[in-house]
Amino acid sequence: MLGCHLGRCFQVTVAGGSYQDGLTAVLEGVPPGMLLTEQEIYGDLLLRKPGSDELSSPRKEPDLPVIYTGLNAADTIEGAGNWNHTNGTPLSILIPNLDRHFIHIKQYQDTNRTPRPGHASYASFMKYGPDDDAIGAGIFSGRYTSTIVGAGFVAKKILKICGIDVFSYVREIAGVRCDSPDASEALEYTDAYKRMRCDYDPFYQEVYVSGRITPEMRFLEKAGILAEIEKEIEPIRNKAPKVDADAIREKYGVHHIVNCPDLAAADGMVEACNKISATGDSAGGVVEVVATGIPAGLGEPVFNKLDAELGRMLGIGAVKGVEVGAGFAVKDMTGIQSNDSMHSEDGKVVFDSNNAGGITGGLSTGQPIVVRLAVKPTPTIDKPQTTIDKYTLENKALAAITRRDATIVARIWPVAENYTALVLLDHLMSHYGYQALKDKVAGGS
Repeated sequence: MLGCHLGRCFQVTVAGGSYQDGLTAVLEGVPPGMLLTEQEIYGDLLLRKPGSDELSSPRKEPDLPVIYTGLNAADTIEGAGNWNHTNGTPLSILIPNLDRHFIHIKQYQDTNRTPRPGHASYASFMKYGPDDDAIGAGIFSGRYTSTIVGAGFVAKKILKICGIDVFSYVREIAGVRCDSPDASEALEYTDAYKRMRCDYDPFYQEVYVSGRITPEMRFLEKAGILAEIEKEIEPIRNKAPKVDADAIREKYGVHHIVNCPDLAAADGMVEACNKISATGDSAGGVVEVVATGIPAGLGEPVFNKLDAELGRMLGIGAVKGVEVGAGFAVKDMTGIQSNDSMHSEDGKVVFDSNNAGGITGGLSTGQPIVVRLAVKPTPTIDKPQTTIDKYTLENKALAAITRRDATIVARIWPVAENYTALVLLDHLMSHYGYQALKDKVAGGS
C-alpha cells in the first residue's frame, strides 16, 4: 500500500487499521531537545475518540498512546536533565486497539459481502481483492485519523514554541451554523474546551493523573498496564463525572458536547443532529481551522503551494471539500470585493480583510490562515439501503447493524487541526532553511 506518507522536511508515515492490533505514526524531522509525554498527546487524542458523548459511536476505544522510539530513555550524562526529551531520531507513536471484540468482528463478517454505501468497502475490495482489510474498514476507517492527531500534536507543540497557534472548531452541523468568531476569542474558547474534556475524561484521570502509566515505565511495563485496562474499559468509563451542562458552562464557559464558540449555535447543532439521528440517519457539517503567527512566505510554487498542501486534507475520511478564506464564495464577488487591500501602520503591513485566508500565490501573507472542511454525513446509518454482493454481483438490501456516529463533524475538528499543523511545520522548516541560506548568500556577495 502506498500513500500513507506526508511531508518533506517534517515527515509522517502512518500504518494500522480499525481492528488490527493497533495503529502507528512514525515522525521524522522532530528536532531534539523537546520534552514530550504520552499524557499530553492523549490530551488531543481524547478529543476525537469515539464513545465520548451522545453524538458519537459507542465504540469504547481509549486511544491510549505509547511513545515507542525517539525519546531519551535516561539523561545522556549524569545530571543532564534531558531524559524524556526528543533526541532527533524517528519518533514512533503506537495506539493499541483495546475495544476489539468478536461480537463486533462478527457483525462485519456478516455484512462484508455487501458493501456499505458511502464507505470505501466496494472500491477497496476491487483494489485489494478478497484479502482487503474489511473488518471495521481497516485503514479506511475513521480510526486511522488517530495517527494524524497523535503526530499532529507533536507538530503543533513545535509550532507553539515558534509562536504559531493552530486551532479548530465546529462551524456547522445539520444546517445549524455559527458566525465566524474572533480568532483570539476562538483560541481561548478551544483551549478551555480542551481543558474541560481532559478534566471529564476518566482515562485521562485514571491512567495519567493518578500515575497508573508514567514516563518512567519501560514499554513492556506500559503494555502490561494496557492489557489490564483492556479488561477494565467499562469500569473506568463508569468513573467519569456526571456531565452537567450548566456547571460546565459556568466553570469553563464552553459547550459540554460541541466545540463551537457560539453556545446557542452549539445547542442548536446538537438538537438538529439528534432529530436526524432519531430517524436512523446522520448529519454532516463544517469545521474551521485557524493558524495565527505564521510568517509571510511559507509555501513553494508551483506544485507545493501552501493552499494546495492544505487541500490534501481531502485525504481525511468523510471530508468532501476544502476551502481557504472566502473559498467558494469568491464566485459571487467582484474583484474589488475579493481583494484584500493593505496599508502600512506603525511600520507594519496591515490587511483590511482576509478573503484570501492568509494565502496568495500559494504563499502565506502573514495573516491568519483560515481553512474550512466540508464533512459528509456519517455513511453508516440505520436505514434500509440497496447494495450488491461483491462476490456474485446479486442485488441486495442492507440495513446497518454496526456501531455508528450521529455525526462525525464533532470528532473531525481535532484531526483537521493537527493535520494543518503537520503541513505548516513541514513548510516552516523549509522556510527557515531557505531564508537562512538566502541571507548567507546575500551576505557573502
